[in-house]
Amino acid sequence: MDVEVVGRILSTLPADDDHPYRTGAWRPQTTEWKADDLDVVEGDLPTDLDGVYLRNTENPVHPALRTYHPFDGDGMIHIVGFRDGTAFYRNRMIQTDGFKAEAEHGGPLWAGLAERPDRSLRADGWGARTRMKDASSTDVVVHNGVARTSFYQCGDLYRVDPLTAETLGKEDWGGRFPFEWGVSAHPKVDDRTGEMLFFNYGTKPPYMNYGVVDADDRLVHYTPVPLPGPRLPHDMAFTENYAILNDCPLFWDPEALRNGAYAARFHPDIPLRFAVLPRRGGPGDIRWFAAESTFVLHFTNAYEDGNEIVIEGFYQADPSPADDGVGDRWERMFRFLALDRMRSTLHRWRLNLTTGLVKEESLSDTITEFGMVNGSYGGRKHRYSYSATSKPAWFLFNGLVKHDSLLGTEQTYRYPDGVYGSETAVAPRVGSTGEDDGYLVTLVSDVNADASYCLVFDAADITGGPICKLRLPERISSGTHSTWAAGADLPNWRNVDDPAAAVGL
Repeated sequence: MDVEVVGRILSTLPADDDHPYRTGAWRPQTTEWKADDLDVVEGDLPTDLDGVYLRNTENPVHPALRTYHPFDGDGMIHIVGFRDGTAFYRNRMIQTDGFKAEAEHGGPLWAGLAERPDRSLRADGWGARTRMKDASSTDVVVHNGVARTSFYQCGDLYRVDPLTAETLGKEDWGGRFPFEWGVSAHPKVDDRTGEMLFFNYGTKPPYMNYGVVDADDRLVHYTPVPLPGPRLPHDMAFTENYAILNDCPLFWDPEALRNGAYAARFHPDIPLRFAVLPRRGGPGDIRWFAAESTFVLHFTNAYEDGNEIVIEGFYQADPSPADDGVGDRWERMFRFLALDRMRSTLHRWRLNLTTGLVKEESLSDTITEFGMVNGSYGGRKHRYSYSATSKPAWFLFNGLVKHDSLLGTEQTYRYPDGVYGSETAVAPRVGSTGEDDGYLVTLVSDVNADASYCLVFDAADITGGPICKLRLPERISSGTHSTWAAGADLPNWRNVDDPAAAVGL
């Protein structure tokens, strides 16, 4: 492995830190690396794996003003690229306005998710609730050859070089970016049309907006999606002809909101509602469908089946688990992040466009979340999805599940104890001819060995474990969302050593 340190990050976190989401598998990094010819420590690196795996994660640099929430950490992009039977690694902090302001200040300036906004040291900020730091640490997608990172509760989109991980600046869309509202956590890219769909939300009417960016990176559609009041939607889905947004019954308590507090509460007496509208439709085109009350953090995919819209995602049997006194103070404080406490399972909703009726069914009893499908099947009927299992009581991925929605079967793989993974992206092999004809790529942190690895699985059969294991320069922080971009879709892919040429600047 050819390794070079390209940056050191000044951290003010305490040396004796005891926060479980800043230590152990979540220990943040302070080094930015450039590593080529990664060492293969097990198996063989496939020569028909061509492209980049990108993963975003929270990598806190400063302590909280008072109470740190795992989603407050600054964004860091990790990239593993595969080309001609070799692999390279890059990681960089996302240079957000908030990150740079706190670096200059030498400490935290904004209150986090577990703190009241009026505790912020600055009166400005971002987010649906305002006065937050936009860490851009949630998701990453690649659109029009450039990566974009996003924030949990709405913020700017940051443009990132998908080969070097360098921040290229904030998205502007020719002056049409909705800076007042921002973009929510999960914009969706349709690989077939090249469009990017997104939504945002806030505390003033209409409470939600929906937009479309075309394949040439132009904002071509932006419309309100009126809601009854402030909500906390996290994800969306799409089909070939429709966008699917949601009004979940877990949102800020109205009384607390009037008093300046942002306390999320589940309302089991209110149904989950889906908004279905044509991809270029307006408020008058929206059709609402009511389903069983729950909160859906992430959807895997949606598609059209005759006169029905079929949506798959993760149903939470207990979106607001009570503090039952079980576990230590950290487990109790962050029980809302534990998949086993929320009892999150793969679920299917069928929305009938003719009758307006909704049918739903559970697809699995296995506790999973953070599901991915082959990007070529986004918005189209799929058979396979790949999701993560979690360590009981903790927000740590300890294994993979491959769901077969046709046969109703599952394949599973469990990481060794003390090894925790990231969201797994599907990487079709060059010239692939089937939905699972390719690979799964993920990053893991091995706390026992104090090391991190990139793992490559055969997407057709994950039960045998990784077919290739590559060593990274150091142990990285645990992480969540990821994406895959084929080399053929990246401008000047062969000029990976020339950042300006790589992104077509």
